[in-house]
Amino acid sequence: MLVLFAVSLVAGGGMLAKLLAPYSAYGRIAGNLLAPVWQWGNNVLAYLAERADSYAFYETTVWMKSTVTFAIAILTLLIIGILAWRSGRTYCNTLCPVGTVLGFVARFSWMKPVIDTDKCINCGMCVKNCKASCIDMKGHKIDYSRCVACMDCLERCKKGAISYTHRSASTSLEGQLTADSHADNTSVTSDSSPKAGDTSSSLSDSSRRTFLTTTAMAVAAATIKAQEMKVDGGLAAIEDKIAPDRQTHLVPPGAWGIRHFAQHCTACQLCVSVCSNGVLAPSTSLTRLMQPEMSYERGYCRPECTKCADVCPAGAIRPITREEKSSVQIGHAVWIKKNCIPLTDGQSCGNCARHCPTGAIQMVPTVEGDKKAPKIPVINTERCIGCGACEHLCPARPFSAIYVEGHERHREI
Repeated sequence: MLVLFAVSLVAGGGMLAKLLAPYSAYGRIAGNLLAPVWQWGNNVLAYLAERADSYAFYETTVWMKSTVTFAIAILTLLIIGILAWRSGRTYCNTLCPVGTVLGFVARFSWMKPVIDTDKCINCGMCVKNCKASCIDMKGHKIDYSRCVACMDCLERCKKGAISYTHRSASTSLEGQLTADSHADNTSVTSDSSPKAGDTSSSLSDSSRRTFLTTTAMAVAAATIKAQEMKVDGGLAAIEDKIAPDRQTHLVPPGAWGIRHFAQHCTACQLCVSVCSNGVLAPSTSLTRLMQPEMSYERGYCRPECTKCADVCPAGAIRPITREEKSSVQIGHAVWIKKNCIPLTDGQSCGNCARHCPTGAIQMVPTVEGDKKAPKIPVINTERCIGCGACEHLCPARPFSAIYVEGHERHREI
């Protein structure tokens, strides 16, 4: 698996690496499965607090960022859970590339658990309680590449036959081979012992009912809140925005560009989890599946926010200051004439110009010298940093009259 992992990286097959990497897998599980549960719980508390005239909790929007990534997170959790339930640390010892590297290093560790064949009675307690399934009772051997030094075998052994010592593996094995004659009883002893799965259930029926009831209340509260947000003052329905078809996708400031971001991102989605503006979401494109990309339907990238750069563990988004971010151009705004409200509805607007943090947009009359003529935006692409404030705050629906086109390589302005 380690060789396959390394070859996939060299050959450009980053998808396999992202699926196997344990930290990335946990990030997807936490961000796509656990975070919604926490948010629903928060909304339930906010619902109850509101009726008690308390502001201890505030409702948050529960957002399904990517259906594909959600499905991958569920599948990953099920595979790891089943493997752990059936065979302990199978994922860590067999699939995980980090576990493979650590196992190779563990072969040369100075301190190791060692079996004393003179004291061992072949009861099988160490084998049954070994999380890594690394103890061979017939040969009285321990596979140190799989052992994680959890010390459960030392604790369970009533005869003190296992000790954590600095003796080398070769020395210990020579002594262990003298007890091979006692190995025939191992299978009988192991088969007669109770299976670990027989007592695996830790939740009573009442606790399960409580959990399901709480979850149902949370979903109901979140649904009510979502319905309230779809109407304007309780009268007019608000039509959701649709993401534009960008020729070049957007990556956050600090990523330097699309190439650097794609080479270093492990799809752990920590940046997605901390993005308070709803700008980052996992991509569903096959070429960059699960890697975060930017879009401005739910918010825009505020120049003062550097959370994604602060948490990136892989260097895909390099640390950046607020001052640096305000001068990094990740894209430029593009005006779509047929969607602009002053031309389609005859109403003055100017939202894009009012909210542009760099002053890159100016409103000019469609007819030069006529002050009564509708005003339309003119974009100075040299000053635009691609933050998306214009795209997000444009009142045109479902497509904005102005959107941000990404740059393959970021530049400083």
